[in-house]
Amino acid sequence: MIRRLRAGAVALALVLCVPAVQTSASAHGTARAPAHDTTGAPAHGTGHGWVGTWEAAPTRDTADTFAGYSIRNVVRVSVGGAATRIRLSNRFGTTALTFGHVTVARRASGADGSAASPGTVRDVTFAGRSSVTAGPGTDVVSDPVALPVPARTDLLVSVYLPTQTGPVTYHALAGQTSYLAPGGDHAADVSGTAYPQQRSSWFYVTGVDVLNPLAHGSVVAFGDSITDGYGSTYGADHRWPDFLADRLADRTFGPHLGVLNAGISGNRLLLPPLVDAFGPPASERLDGDVLSRTGARTVIVLEGINDIQQSPHQTDPAKINAALRAIADRAHARGLRVIAGTLTPFKGWPAYTGELEAVRLAVNDFIRTSRAFDGVVDFDAAVRDPADPHRILPAYDCGDHLHPNDAGYRAMADVVEPRQL
Repeated sequence: MIRRLRAGAVALALVLCVPAVQTSASAHGTARAPAHDTTGAPAHGTGHGWVGTWEAAPTRDTADTFAGYSIRNVVRVSVGGAATRIRLSNRFGTTALTFGHVTVARRASGADGSAASPGTVRDVTFAGRSSVTAGPGTDVVSDPVALPVPARTDLLVSVYLPTQTGPVTYHALAGQTSYLAPGGDHAADVSGTAYPQQRSSWFYVTGVDVLNPLAHGSVVAFGDSITDGYGSTYGADHRWPDFLADRLADRTFGPHLGVLNAGISGNRLLLPPLVDAFGPPASERLDGDVLSRTGARTVIVLEGINDIQQSPHQTDPAKINAALRAIADRAHARGLRVIAGTLTPFKGWPAYTGELEAVRLAVNDFIRTSRAFDGVVDFDAAVRDPADPHRILPAYDCGDHLHPNDAGYRAMADVVEPRQL
């Protein structure tokens, strides 16, 4: 049975309580995270034209270990390119982690979900070697892989883990099925028959870049469960950043941009997570999830509703506003544009009170009027009910009164102005 979340505690918290790129110098070494580059230059290697096309912001899982497993992650890219690179992470590991064999392939259409399109499976190397060891707290980025990637294509990123893994770096709420093979190295399999186990998280893979000299960089959507796509149709890629990627892919004119989703369900600006799966506070993960991403040029920030509605409640809007301003200042210092999203309504959610709603409205007033940002996306206006603006329009409500449904996420994407990006 496919599990929507990694652990019962995560599911309970979602429903009731809340709503350093680097390359390996050798197969057994680690390297420091490079300086951020907003030009689209590669995070390592030579030449220009690399751009981020997919991201999953990582968190920690201590319940699993995958020694002897192969894991096949399904990821949908935004912008396409002539070649690709893979980012793997041991950010939350406590010991060195060996990736014994890594492959990337295009997913077969109309076949088993874990099957590769024949002829597309490519070995992934790191400094020319087929295996790489990532030290605790580090990421590794692969060599370029000669696999052309069309825009809005599903890729299979498969990793074989020959040794004990310790705490697992993963993204809990993928909204997409990953496949596990417990019987050794099946990273290069075309068929999916060796992958009988299914999970609804992404494991270890946290980014995909493509070589596309025509691309103008990437937009990073930085947020919580509303950016992560909670409440959207499972497996359909109907998060608001997905709909934005569709819009940008269809544009005849305007910026040619990758879209990276750095949303984490349950994430907050100010406080540590209620559970590990909710990730570090936004201020702590800004460098790894936004500023170090290949070609990042614009960040759309949608954070703060969990600070208001989660316990302990933040009832001082000035603290939320200061955190948003600090994120903008740090991103500006690295040359990124910053677009702030207004916080969407939550009347009807169990934690809702008039006092907390006043905090949301005050934060939105700051976002709209402070001029701390290069632009504003009024997500609040896009999804609220005109007859009761403290509530999500019923046609846009997934049913819990905090998270939009597919139509609501599409409405959010539709109010993003491409010229601001």
